[in-house]
Amino acid sequence: MTNAPDLPQHDFTLRDALDATRGWDDETIQLDDELLEDDRFDEFGEADDFESGYDDADPEELTVGAQELAERHALRRVAALRTELEDITEVEYRQLRLEKVVLVGVWTGGTVTDAENSMAELAALAETAGSEVLEAVFQRRQSPDPATFIGRGKVEAIREIVQATGADTVICDGELAPSQLRNLEDKIKVKVVDRTALILDIFAQHAKSKEGQAQVELAQLQYMKQRLRGWGGNLSRQAGGRAAGGDGIGGRGPGETKIETDRRRINTKIAKLRRELKEMRGTRDVKRQSRRRNHIPSVAIAGYTNAGKSSLLNRLTDAGVLVEDALFATLDPTTRRTTTADGRVYTMSDTVGFVRHLPHDLVEAFRSTLEEVADSDLLLHVVDGSHPDPEGQIAAVRQVLAEIEATKVPEIIVINKADAADPLVISRLLAREPHSVVVSAKTGEGIDDALRMIESELPRPQVEFDVLLPYERGDLVNRIHQEAEIGSLEHTGDGTLVVGRANADLAGELAAYAR
Repeated sequence: MTNAPDLPQHDFTLRDALDATRGWDDETIQLDDELLEDDRFDEFGEADDFESGYDDADPEELTVGAQELAERHALRRVAALRTELEDITEVEYRQLRLEKVVLVGVWTGGTVTDAENSMAELAALAETAGSEVLEAVFQRRQSPDPATFIGRGKVEAIREIVQATGADTVICDGELAPSQLRNLEDKIKVKVVDRTALILDIFAQHAKSKEGQAQVELAQLQYMKQRLRGWGGNLSRQAGGRAAGGDGIGGRGPGETKIETDRRRINTKIAKLRRELKEMRGTRDVKRQSRRRNHIPSVAIAGYTNAGKSSLLNRLTDAGVLVEDALFATLDPTTRRTTTADGRVYTMSDTVGFVRHLPHDLVEAFRSTLEEVADSDLLLHVVDGSHPDPEGQIAAVRQVLAEIEATKVPEIIVINKADAADPLVISRLLAREPHSVVVSAKTGEGIDDALRMIESELPRPQVEFDVLLPYERGDLVNRIHQEAEIGSLEHTGDGTLVVGRANADLAGELAAYAR
């Protein structure tokens, strides 16, 4: 065996190693003559940039919603890729690890289909939060077990499922008491989360505006405040003397001061958030009063989450807000100004989506935002026509509307996703809800019918007028186009002759030019 000769020492870099290999196999590459004569290839045999398939569009041309969606999808899990570097010529890909969860539900009423739909919705919520669902089980009980939610025997079965699947989280389809949460975690030996905490986590991920983030934080603190006892396993307690079973001298502590301190800090933070939200609510009220002063009608879009509210807003007003096939994709309300076919101005607002068993703390925290629905002149109640239980969606939304006292607002049922819905389901909904319209925000089907119904339901001006406006009062003509309902308009030699209906304020200014 001979010793290898001494070689000059150089710092190794992957780029230099790859550059050194260029051209090794050039002699074996035989390109087709017809391919070389193709205008799409330059003199080096490489395709022009404009045929490479890359999108060089200016990112500034994207809508706000498209930019937010691109940002949200900037980091996604890639399947079948490992973190180990297998070849030096490949780029190292790192896999985004998702939580592996097992879903657990308790079926206390309704049909089996209702229980399956509830579990399917819980699975969609879990995937939206960023987890991978491994297994889903539910059981029939008259009421949840007060100690473990699912019963002692089922806890052991869930523990075996967790160990077999390698799950690291269990999500329960219900709101757990602190004692239930603690008992389940002690027996199953993994993290346990209830439905309320899951929804709060999704809201925390998707809230973008300052007001939305403050509302979510307020709801989280209110939820956490009630469950400090469930997370306080190592808090100091009053020990007592040795005769009382304590540690004796040196073991007497100050009591449960840790939990009291945490509760006091949470109360202080809650009070601060409520003051901030009150100030933000004042700003929202000023904008709302400005619309009322100018007699601008408002239309609110509400409905179940992922029913297509943002898509409908984009189709009706070209708002360009974020659209994603996920639950609670948009939380922050969006208001856009639009006009009717005859020129009347009105606003259209998108609101946060609803869901079954929406946490009460969230409803209270988002009350200022949901008041946009209660103060609107018309409500577009969007329903997913392709959902397995659209009637259940309608009932859940109306339950939340009743909590915010918005049941007196005129309502139009908008059955969305007509392109994917069963015609029999649509017929059933039309028979159940006569004051409804069928649309598809994706294809544009029925949008014209929806606009005509919206315009017919908007509040009409009450005062009739018949005026002859001089041509120097073009400002009044412009206001008539924006705020009034024009019956006839004619330009004469003496001025503009207008007949129509207007609100009381505008009619008072037009009275001086009445014929």
